[in-house]
This record gives sequence, C-alpha cells and structure tokens, in this order.
Amino acid sequence: MIEIKELHKSYQMGSNSLHVLKGINFTAKEGELVAIMGSSGSGKSTLLNILGMLDVADSGEYYLDGVPIKDLNETKAAKYRNQFLGFVFQSFNLINYKSALENVALPLYYQKIGRKERQEKAMKYLEQVGLKEWATHLPSELSGGQKQRVAIARAMAAEPKVLLADEPTGALDSTTSYEVMDLIQKINDQGNTILVVTHEEDIAHMCKRIVHLKDGVIVEDKKIKQVRVTQNV
Repeated sequence: MIEIKELHKSYQMGSNSLHVLKGINFTAKEGELVAIMGSSGSGKSTLLNILGMLDVADSGEYYLDGVPIKDLNETKAAKYRNQFLGFVFQSFNLINYKSALENVALPLYYQKIGRKERQEKAMKYLEQVGLKEWATHLPSELSGGQKQRVAIARAMAAEPKVLLADEPTGALDSTTSYEVMDLIQKINDQGNTILVVTHEEDIAHMCKRIVHLKDGVIVEDKKIKQVRVTQNV
C-alpha cells in the first residue's frame, strides 16, 4: 500500500541546511495500523507530510497503492489526495461556520458527488462515529472528542485507501483519547490502512506496529501485541 525508499528531505535555514529525513525506508501493507513515534525534531511530521503529498522529498521513491508519487503539480497532487488519502489532525481543522454534516460532506464536494448523495454519505459516516444526532450542530457546539469524531468521519467519507492521523489524541483528555482510538481500531478492523503519529506510549500500543524515528532515521520498527481499548482500558 505504501512503499518509500531512501527518502531524503532537507530545509534551508538561512545559510544552513537542516537534513530532516536521512534515507528513510518504510513500507505499510494494506490493513496495517502503524504508530510513528519520535521526539520533536525527529522527522515524524515531515514524513507524514510527504506521505500526505503536502510536502515533497528531495530524493528517494514513494509509491502509494502502486502509483509512483513524483513530480506532481498541485492539481494532480490534490486529485491523488482525494483519491487515496484521509487526514485527521490534532487541531481538528473543521470549518467553524459549517455544521457537522457539512464538514463531513466537504471532501465529497471536491469529488464532484451530487448534493443528495453527499448528504446521505456524510450522514452514514456521522452515524458510524456516533454523532448522527449532532449533524446540524456547529463545531463551537461540540466537545473536543466530538470534533475529532467529526474529523474522522470527514476523513472516512471519501473512502480513502490510507488514513493519516497526526497526533489525533494530542488535544484530548485520556478518556476521550481512548474513545477516539477505539474508533480508529474499529475503522482498521474494516481493512483500512492507518498511520498514527503520536508521542504517547499508551496510544502507540493501541496500534499493531511501532516505528521509532530519531534524528531523521528509523531506529526501531517492531510489530507489537495490540492493546484493544474495549478489552484492556
């Protein structure tokens, strides 16, 4: 599903160059739930941005579902993001003046799906995350956990092949974090490939594999016995 080879990325900082990713090799198969961990500056967010086609590597190869991701203009990158990827962010990134239903339906608008079908699909995914009754509410009327559920529903509405979650529990308390991870586990149970960037050990152990980055290289990549939220927390 995801394959990257010898990925390098540097940023120019004044007269100095900061080498953030130093030859990353990484694969994720269909249906995996992978935690990406590392301290601040380790390169985990840069890696996620490149996987999400929000940034471009200096060198190396990146294949997504067998498609080489290279030399894309913004139009083609946007098309591939819509086709392949769903995003969940720590800050939710909901549109404040749109209802929960309208937020979830937004990716479907960009896929040029008709209004009636958009609303039906959006409601289906809101129901899946337990927020059908909140469909007409604005983000300001929702709790942090509810906002993240709306964000997950929005990410899933376009039926992406890969879900990229950047610190999805970072702004939430422990109880709400576990509720969100329970939802992510259930989505993964349906066969979706999910990458979760996190700095929290307990959240990482709710995944099936942990990849540790340090100073731009992978220092550990191991499969683990997954902690199921419903059974162990």
